[in-house]
Amino acid sequence: MEKLSYEVKINAAPEKVWTVLWGEMTYRQWTAAFMEGSFYQGNLEEGSIVKFLDPNNNGMYSRVEKNIPNKEIKFLHLGEIIGGVETPQDWGEATESYFLEETETGTILKSEIQTPSEFASFFEEKFPKALEIIKNLSQNQL
Repeated sequence: MEKLSYEVKINAAPEKVWTVLWGEMTYRQWTAAFMEGSFYQGNLEEGSIVKFLDPNNNGMYSRVEKNIPNKEIKFLHLGEIIGGVETPQDWGEATESYFLEETETGTILKSEIQTPSEFASFFEEKFPKALEIIKNLSQNQL
């Protein structure tokens, strides 16, 4: 398991950044850095299951472990979805967390990923691009 950390400073309030992260249209925009057409199904309440999917119904499903709106959210990744079929995976503590820290000039968005080693290079390549899109959307949208 590898622990990866990313951070970006954004000149926008945490509430704005949160809306960009989890709003239906903006989520699709920033997650295009990983896979064009990505979206999620479900709600973000603690304990609920969320499906992260591509246009072909492939992706993964996760449980919301923690959700403090405008501050922190943590997902535990449970399994893969291929062709709409869920298959549990033994990924251990494969998690994805987002932390929003308010500053005088806006927000510091931090993300921590615990991932099996085989996925680390994918995140290393894609995650910085995704954070730049989040930053641009947060600073430039009305």
